[in-house]
Amino acid sequence: MPVKASDSTLPLADSLVRALDINCRITRYLVENLDAKAWHAKTPDGKGRTVAAIVAHIHNVRRMWLKAAGSKNIPEQLEKEKLSAKEALAALDESAAALHALVAESLATGTRVKGFKPDTAAFLGYIIAHDSHHRGQIAMLVRQTGCPLPKQVDFGMWEWGVR
Repeated sequence: MPVKASDSTLPLADSLVRALDINCRITRYLVENLDAKAWHAKTPDGKGRTVAAIVAHIHNVRRMWLKAAGSKNIPEQLEKEKLSAKEALAALDESAAALHALVAESLATGTRVKGFKPDTAAFLGYIIAHDSHHRGQIAMLVRQTGCPLPKQVDFGMWEWGVR
């Protein structure tokens, strides 16, 4: 369940979970707004991941950490070759919800995320950095394949206050 942003005295743990939730919604926002032609388009040089493969990777890395942490709720792994945008969105929602539960529990109990050395805040930073890196790759790839993001979407990924 997303944390409400209206309380100016939000405890740090709630703020951190909210940052995770926003990050996940921004990744979802990007996928929702991709041109369907870009989804399985080959890269300009024919090497590297397609958009579908990058999105599958984002979800599968989340899944890997959930599994390493011993989460009870581990979503199915995605197969990049057969993946549709609709399936990807559903999977991203599942992995986002499972990450939310994992991080919220870790912060509430003061325990680390199992399998991740520093601490829960660093784990959160890692997840946000990982998603962000791949969102940038997707934005560049769709431009290179002739299906650039609408400016509204490009700038919309930075609107953390409304996502």
